[in-house]
Parts: sequence; C-alpha cells; structure tokens
Amino acid sequence: MSVSKTHLVGLKSHQFRHPLDRAATDALKQIPGIDLVVRSLLGAIGEQYFYLENIASGVRVSDRQLPHLHQLLLEAARVLDVEAPQLYVRQHPVPNAYTFAMRGRQPFIVVHTSLLDMLTPEEIQAVLAHELGHLKCEHGVYLTLANLITLVAGQLPNWGAIVAQSLQSQMLEWMRCAEFSCDRAALLATQNPRVVMSVLMKLAGGSPAIAPQLDLDAFLEQARAYDEIGNDALGETLKQLHTEQLSHPVPVLRAREIDRWAGTQRYQDLLNQSVSGYNGKANSEGGWRNW
Repeated sequence: MSVSKTHLVGLKSHQFRHPLDRAATDALKQIPGIDLVVRSLLGAIGEQYFYLENIASGVRVSDRQLPHLHQLLLEAARVLDVEAPQLYVRQHPVPNAYTFAMRGRQPFIVVHTSLLDMLTPEEIQAVLAHELGHLKCEHGVYLTLANLITLVAGQLPNWGAIVAQSLQSQMLEWMRCAEFSCDRAALLATQNPRVVMSVLMKLAGGSPAIAPQLDLDAFLEQARAYDEIGNDALGETLKQLHTEQLSHPVPVLRAREIDRWAGTQRYQDLLNQSVSGYNGKANSEGGWRNW
C-alpha cells in the first residue's frame, strides 16, 4: 500500500475490543460445557475436512499466486501485530469472507471472488483485517460452534438440522457483538474509517456495476435515520425483532459504530502511542466467521 501506516507493535485485543463483545463473551463463558461441546463437534467432523476443502476447491494466495492480495494480508497482519494465516480465494456468487482456525492447524482466511470483484484494494485489506480481528480476539471456540452449524447444515442436512436446534439467541447475540470488535480491527489496520464504512455500504447494496457510484455520505445519513427509528419503544422493539435472528449487526449500524469509534480519543491513542507486551502469535483455537 502506498500510504504509510502506524504499526501497532504489541497490540492486545482488550485495547480495541468492543464492550458489547466483552459482555457477551463473559455471558457465554457461563454456559456449562460449551468448550467441551465445541471440541466434540470438531472431533466428530474431523479437522482435516476443512483443510482438504480449501486445498481442493480454492486458490491459495502466496507471493507467487495473486501476490497483490498476499501483500495486503501481510501488511494488515504487521499493523495488527498478528501472525498472517493462509489465504484462499474461492469462486462464489455470494460476497463473503470467513476465517477458520483449529488447534494444531494453520489458521486460514477464505475470500469469495464476488466480494473481491466489487472492492478496491484498500477495502479488500479492510476485509482481511476484519478476519484477522477474529484471530486476535480469540473468538475461535464460539465461532466454531456457530459456524459449523451453518456449514454442516448445508452439506449434511440431517445432522445439521439436529445441531441447528442448539443455536440459541444468546449465541446469535454474541456473534453480532463480536463483529463490532473485528470492524475495529479493520479500522486499526486501514487507519481510514471511510474505507471500512465503504465496505459495509457495498455489502448492503453493492455490485461490481454500481459499487463505484455509491455515495458514502448518503449511506451515513441513512445510518442516522436508522438511529432515529429507535427513539421510541415501538421503534426499539421493531429493531430487536429485525435483528434477533441475524448473525451480524445490520450494515448501517456497523458503519455508525465505526464512525463513532474513529472519533474517540481511545482510537487516536492506539495510533499515537507505543504499546508493548504482545507476543505476536495468532490464536490457535477453532473458529470461522464470515462478513
């Protein structure tokens, strides 16, 4: 990238983790046996399945294969002070990216071609940094439980239907909260809130044909209009009903959160001060999560 960025040497996840993420994670930790359930699921499915799926059906990015994407990943990892995982590109019509990491295995990120088609290089880096945020925040155990349901339900319908019954509202709420932290990681890596918010705008209503025509300032006005809906009890209830079954916060809400955090002293302090004490290792637990 042409713009010099501050490398956040020694960055720790608690320095940027969203308070909703912290609270929701603490609540999940109170569920007896959840960690054991995740590891049982992983053992039943087999960790090699996921590695094989990528090797067989995707293109692994490297300094020889799609080197421009490789450099975007390496720079984001250096800025966030986290070890860069493997990166794969897969042909898929649904714009998406997700992260997976399992104990004893190299973590990896997968990005769909349809997402790459409508983003600029800076926006692609924001997506990669968001996924690195899941590793940095050690979201793995709970992401594994949530996302195996999504993945396996599509490929093993009977088993998936049984597991899907265990997906409770508390898990969905945690997933939504975790996304806020990873959006912050994307901002720390790109150090440009408009880049992160532009990705969210394009995910809401973009395509390769119209993405260059979208107006970010108009999208932010739309986010403020969304806020105004919750000014009374009815509006707040409608919002809750609309989002309670979603795995991600709605894009306008995510954009608003990034817009707000970018203006805080905490964000500026992270860019301006030297932090220390982090060992630079990626999380080795299990988990994948999409945008």
